[in-house]
Amino acid sequence: MANVYTKNGRPVQVHDDRVYSKRGRYVGHLDDGHLFGKNGRYIATVDGDRLVYRSTDRAHISSPLAPTGNVGGSGAANVGRSGIWGDEPDIPD
Repeated sequence: MANVYTKNGRPVQVHDDRVYSKRGRYVGHLDDGHLFGKNGRYIATVDGDRLVYRSTDRAHISSPLAPTGNVGGSGAANVGRSGIWGDEPDIPD
């Protein structure tokens, strides 16, 4: 995945299957089109280049995965909001 954003247009960094905030803090890992936190709990669904929280997907769980550490921050700018179905996921800046 190249450029990935939250529903409201905040950029996130994706390295392999790991997702980091714009500032480089580990958020979680991608598995089968969903983003899961360190504890294996659902955070968001991947919809194109967006991460969107969908209450219908919140029952999905994954194995816990220890973070490998943080990465450097990103200078990526916000983009416009998306009209896709779902809510803004709880991802820190």
